[in-house]
This record gives sequence, C-alpha cells and structure tokens, in this order.
Amino acid sequence: MSAPGVLFVCVHNAGRSQMAAALLDRRARGRVRVRSAGSEPAEHLHPAVIEVMQEVGIDLRSERPTLLQDDAVRDSDVVITMGCGDACPIFPGIRYEDWELEDPAGKSIDEVRAIRDEIDGRVRSLLDDLDPQAESRERSEASGSGRTRK
Repeated sequence: MSAPGVLFVCVHNAGRSQMAAALLDRRARGRVRVRSAGSEPAEHLHPAVIEVMQEVGIDLRSERPTLLQDDAVRDSDVVITMGCGDACPIFPGIRYEDWELEDPAGKSIDEVRAIRDEIDGRVRSLLDDLDPQAESRERSEASGSGRTRK
C-alpha cells in the first residue's frame, strides 16, 4: 500500500498551507506524501512565516507558492482547505476537511507563531488519524534512553 497523499490548499499558498505541509512532512518522515498549493498563488511566502518556521528548525526560504491543479487534488487522499472556499475542485473518493485558521498575512511574529502552533496541533491529529502507529513510534523514539516514566 502506498503512502497516503495530503494536499493543503489556501488562497495564496504563502502561509498556512506552506506551514502545514512542512510540519506534516517533518512529522510523517516519509510515511505521507505531502503537497501544498494555492488557488491564487502569491509571488513569495510571507516573511513572518519563514521566520517562525525557522524557529522550529524548518527552512522555507527556497519554497515558492504553487498554483492549485486538478491533478494535485485527484492524486490526494486528503485535501485540507484553509480559506480558499469553492476554488478547490471536488472529486469522489477524496476526504476533504476545512481548517478555519487566521491568515498570517500582515500579522505580528507572535500572532504567526500562534497560527503555526495551532497548525502543528492539527497536523499531529491528522497524522495520528492517517497512521495510528505513528504516535507510539514517535514516543518510543523520543524516549530512546531506555528509561520509563512512572
């Protein structure tokens, strides 16, 4: 069975969808095919988004907003929209979710950091849903010292 595909879509693909894709990609460690796109892509990512992602060790400086294509949707198992409304094509057999999140455009670093953290929590839940064994593997890898908690 191939890895499930997740597509994150927002209008400009310059903030929320880029953060979500990068966070899921890091957490999934190859167990999920991850992409992001925008219905009206911007020229570049929001500088505050790049900055708050660097704080958690993810470098988005080379990422560029991408135009949403029907093929990207068709090739996904889960499509998560973030404020793009009806711009996303609907195909049978694909799971759709809409994550209501503030747009980071024009927000302060602290506000963008809060958006990033909310996205990260949702990404963790999504990954647990896609791969229930992921959480137990992540916990056992993190504990790697051989000590158990009491």
